[in-house]
Amino acid sequence: MKISGFTIIRNAVINDYPVVEAITSILPVVNEMIVSIGDSEDDTEELIRSINSDKIRIVHSVWDKTLRAGGKVLAIETDKVRAHISPDADWAFYIQGDEVVHEKYHAAILEAAHKYKNDPAVEGLLFRYLHFYGTYDYVGDSRKWYDKEIRIIRNDKTIGAYRDAQGFRKGKTKLKVKLINAYVYHYGWVKSPEQMQKKIKHVSRFWNEDDVSLRHFLNSEDFFNFNEFDSLQRFTGTHPAVMLPRISKKNWHVDLDTRKKNFSFKKRLLYWFEKKTGIRPFAFRNYKII
Repeated sequence: MKISGFTIIRNAVINDYPVVEAITSILPVVNEMIVSIGDSEDDTEELIRSINSDKIRIVHSVWDKTLRAGGKVLAIETDKVRAHISPDADWAFYIQGDEVVHEKYHAAILEAAHKYKNDPAVEGLLFRYLHFYGTYDYVGDSRKWYDKEIRIIRNDKTIGAYRDAQGFRKGKTKLKVKLINAYVYHYGWVKSPEQMQKKIKHVSRFWNEDDVSLRHFLNSEDFFNFNEFDSLQRFTGTHPAVMLPRISKKNWHVDLDTRKKNFSFKKRLLYWFEKKTGIRPFAFRNYKII
């Protein structure tokens, strides 16, 4: 069995992406790792080359900054890098530059990949998610955070990145997937208030179609207010080993009140129901679990 990893990255240093940790976290379960480096304004390539692994293969790309509708450029770049994976790969493992897989899930990932390798009905493997917010001590637990998404797909060229590359589909058809016993830890919302706002400004260039509102936002204060959340809970588990050096260097403090629940009446009822049953009714699903 062969698994090919792939990812896209641009301006990793400017935006302080934990991309080294992201890539390193899946290296033990992939046979090769294709990293597409966009036209960056910093030392992103040097950062990627600092990873000591002969599994990594770097390709280069120029992002089309005019494709701002819904983050379309991210899907295009994701499909472009996936075209570089080895044709004999059975599975393709996608990781984003702010996502990390805990080493405790490596065995379960490999087990599932082996189990469904020869089952053509299974087009992808579905992961659960933890979304960290503000610091490494809090995770979002409301419906605004997607709780599952596809991260391993069959090496099938008819499968493509969907919308902003959050997930994958065959055209408009949802993939048939198996939910596996593994989580992705999403650290995209863990930065200092200053760095968080700067990152949002950089990323907004690929989302905001209104030039006037974009210019207004880019001229706003470089400080993100982490207190504007609907619901959080304390994280009591362990972080991936590859994240520990980064966590030890955290130099900001954000104290958030997990008792705060900023919901409408409807969302409060749905939140309560999910906590009681583990079921998330009426949620958007970018896949079909079989």
